[in-house]
Parts: sequence; C-alpha cells; structure tokens
Amino acid sequence: MVIASTLGGIDVALLVAIVLLVVGVIGSAVPSLPGPLVSVAAVAGYWYFGDGLGTVAAATLVLVGLFAVAADQLADVVSTRASGASWTTTALAGIVGFVLLFVVGPIGIILGVAGTVFAVELYQKGDRNHAARAAAYTTVGILASIVVQVFLTASMLVGFLLAVLL
Repeated sequence: MVIASTLGGIDVALLVAIVLLVVGVIGSAVPSLPGPLVSVAAVAGYWYFGDGLGTVAAATLVLVGLFAVAADQLADVVSTRASGASWTTTALAGIVGFVLLFVVGPIGIILGVAGTVFAVELYQKGDRNHAARAAAYTTVGILASIVVQVFLTASMLVGFLLAVLL
C-alpha cells in the first residue's frame, strides 16, 4: 500500500523514515532506549506507506534490525555466563536490568547489573576476584552490545538511503 504524499515538495513518508532511522541510531547508544526497534519501524513504515523501497531491501533491513534487537537482549546473558557466573546470577542480573530500565538512566542500569553480578557471585562463591571478573565481563558485554547496535542501526540508515535514493 503506497500512500505517498508530499508537503511543500517533500516526501513526508521518506522524511519520517529518515528521522526515525536517525533516532534509532541515537537510541541504540542508550541502553534503555529501543533504538533497533525504532529503526525496524521506520523501514517497515516506509515500505508500507512510502514509495521506492523494494520488498527485498525492506526485508534485509528489517532482518538487520532484528539482529540488533537480539544482540541487545542476549548481551547481558552471554557475557555474564562467559564469565563463569551461575544461572542464578544471570537471571537476577536480567531482572535487575529490567527493573532499573524504569527507575534509573543508562549508567544506572550498567552499574546496577554489574553490581548485582558482583554481589551475587561474591555471596555464592566467596571469591572477590571471581566476582569482580564476572562483573567486568558483564559490563564489557553490555558496552559491546551498544557498539554492535549502533553499528547495525547506522548500517540500516545507510542501506535505506542507498536503496531509496539511488
């Protein structure tokens, strides 16, 4: 369905999609914002309402966005488990991260999750070095997922522009 309209010679659907894709890149840099989902919505919305984005290009861009969502969701679990932390620690860190999403900002989420991993592992194993290593792995995993998300959503923006404007 194409509902292409212009406002003063500007394609409104294209403008909205580009703005949302830029917001998606910015939102990917902040742990509590759903940047990749905003980017997916921008592509899907333009594919449906706009004119000039083929189905293959749209599907490819949406898959890239969904991969970014998966990277965001799995980063904490994978990095916490890679450190040798228990499943209990992993589950508690995930719950704390989710709760802090609604209470504190991005730095608070990172510190809260790392603090939870440290405290639970210290309680369970009594080894400060292990607990510190597990918290450090988790923190690095969270930060690495941010980098991956920014890269993927920026790639979506560039790919969208190339598909639509060329």
